[in-house]
Amino acid sequence: QVQLVESGGGLVQAGGSLRLSCSASERPFSGGTMGWFRQAPGKEREFVAAIRWSDSGTGYADSVKGRFTISRDNAKNTVYLQMNSLKPEDTAVYYCAARSGGNIYYTIRQYDYWGQGTQVTVSA
Repeated sequence: QVQLVESGGGLVQAGGSLRLSCSASERPFSGGTMGWFRQAPGKEREFVAAIRWSDSGTGYADSVKGRFTISRDNAKNTVYLQMNSLKPEDTAVYYCAARSGGNIYYTIRQYDYWGQGTQVTVSA
């Protein structure tokens, strides 16, 4: 069973930056895709970004394009989400997810493994 552990959340002022990390207990799959999702209070969980292990191909939600960057470190089995120019509407619990396959996947149902989440709070 692959375990994903997120870290790096916290409280930051609007305009600030945070970097989230997601460490996998093992490389989930020989290829595979890692994703970040978020869930704000009273809202559904939504896609943020994803990256392929094989070639670092990426995909982003429109709401974070140009502000967030997803990257990975194969040697550490770790995926990062660099978040810049943060806005109060970015406040949410951020979840890391993993699955097999070589595409960029955008929906919750397409991921097999999930972390417990890390809270990000952006104050105005």
